[in-house]
Amino acid sequence: MSKSVSLKVQLSSLPNNPGVYQFYDADGKILYVGKAKNLKKRVSSYFNKKQEYGKTRVLVKKIHSIKHIVVPTESDALLLENNLIKKLLPRYNVLLKDDKSYPWICIKNERFPRVFSTRKLIKDGSEYFGPYTSMKTVRTLLDLIKSLYPLRTCNYDLSEEKIEAGKYKVCLDYHLGNCLGPCEGFQTEKEYHDQIEDIRQIIKGNLKNSIQTFKQQMNGFAEEMEFEKAQRVKDKIDVLENYQAKSTVVNPKINNVDVFTIISDETYGYVNFLQISHGAIIRSHTLEIKKKLDETDEELLQLGITEIRQRFNSTSKEIYLPFPVTVDGDLKVTLPKLGDKRRILDLSERNARFYRQDRLKQIKITDPDRHTKRIMSQMKSDLRLSEEPRHIECFDNSNIQGSNPVAACVVFKDGKPSKKDYRHFNIKTVEGPDDFASMEEVVFRRYKRLLNEEEPLPQLIVIDGGKGQLSSALKSLELLGLRGKIAIVGIAKRLEEIYFPDDPVPLYLDKRSESLKIIQQLRNEAHRFGITHHRNKRSKGAISSELVNIEGIGEKTAQQLLKSFKSVKRIKEASLENLTAAVGESKAKKIYRTFHK
Repeated sequence: MSKSVSLKVQLSSLPNNPGVYQFYDADGKILYVGKAKNLKKRVSSYFNKKQEYGKTRVLVKKIHSIKHIVVPTESDALLLENNLIKKLLPRYNVLLKDDKSYPWICIKNERFPRVFSTRKLIKDGSEYFGPYTSMKTVRTLLDLIKSLYPLRTCNYDLSEEKIEAGKYKVCLDYHLGNCLGPCEGFQTEKEYHDQIEDIRQIIKGNLKNSIQTFKQQMNGFAEEMEFEKAQRVKDKIDVLENYQAKSTVVNPKINNVDVFTIISDETYGYVNFLQISHGAIIRSHTLEIKKKLDETDEELLQLGITEIRQRFNSTSKEIYLPFPVTVDGDLKVTLPKLGDKRRILDLSERNARFYRQDRLKQIKITDPDRHTKRIMSQMKSDLRLSEEPRHIECFDNSNIQGSNPVAACVVFKDGKPSKKDYRHFNIKTVEGPDDFASMEEVVFRRYKRLLNEEEPLPQLIVIDGGKGQLSSALKSLELLGLRGKIAIVGIAKRLEEIYFPDDPVPLYLDKRSESLKIIQQLRNEAHRFGITHHRNKRSKGAISSELVNIEGIGEKTAQQLLKSFKSVKRIKEASLENLTAAVGESKAKKIYRTFHK
């Protein structure tokens, strides 16, 4: 049976239920795992339409067989898809980067429980809180707990029989006040477990119970005139309140909520997760997801929510999102627009953005090729180009009140200045300050020369100016037969509009876009390079004219003097003998008399 017939039969037998589908190639290797509300419609869509993206077209060509699993709901499909991706690692699915083992806080299943950090989960009935994304957070919490509650650190079996038999003796921690000596029966099991309950609440982010308990203790000691003990308890209240002030960044009424946002570029998505408990952020984590098939932000966020909630064992019943996505049916989804809820969503997005910036900085240092490829890919997408603009040239005119008109061409290769390829142009065919005609001249001269010398042409030309300058440059490309062969855009200074040929409506790129930054850098570099040349030309002209104004001194003599003395100032200070040696006695006397009247 041919591949097409085989697939046709497989497609016709798919159900209209929610589920997960798997694509395999001719060798039986897994290519892709996906979820669907309606399996038949979703899988058929791969074959019924022309795919917009190249990677998806390649995937469809490789599909040889399809398997599917039907599940009761769409949220079940989401969970199953996530598990299968992690287990099977299909080539065309997004890559969830995370190979770390995270720290947990353990309350040990013992008669007098110990509280400590661990990276191993042992199923012995102990309680584990976490995982935490930072060991620093764990240490801070444990230091807080240790400063508030005297807990045992020994690993003795403190059974009732052994304590009554007097098997253990108190250690140094007891004498230092860090433990109340349950090993000798100095602390009851109830007292100890009351402490553990308060600790449990602190770890969950609820400090209210502990603060209330300590306030009652403090007032009790104060009434008994035990002011030193009351002061020690007050110190503990201060520690708790200080910790609460540092960790509370949202409205205390916001309780047990997960917040998710996403920032993405051409190749990666970054999903940030904030966990909020009793008005405090108790966890923040950003998941980096590598795109494989031009997945949308909705698809990546949906995958990120499922993965993160599984990984961190989240039991929150409400989530805040920037836009709607399909999630577990039991979850309440809120899309905040104003107030404290919106602010916490903005905070999450800022975390994702900072994480992305940090990753990009690291990549720029450790993997410059990947950094360049990402920027080139972004520019191709933003500027609607047919290929990556590895070679870009930018033109700028410089003239002040029509004097000494010049133009500059700067060249960027792989997003970086290639200064050896920069070129200056003196305007030859245009009289007066005519920017349009000047642009037409320099673009024609530049590419006529490149064609004659069979040099490589750029993939993108940037013209510093709006529609007028762009039209002038287009005329030259048309004369040379290059129109349509090289992409060309104009950038207007006022609002940084990007103009395209034959399109009256400009493109406005995001002000933080890397594509816009590269174009602005090109424009500024062209302006700097052009202005420098213009100033040099203008100053040389001014110097020459001061000497030429002397009767009997022409352009040639002026140049000869400048070559000998390097500046007009030195010519003015030169002796008659030195001037005579440079240009002869007759001219030397005229120059000397002019500057020594």
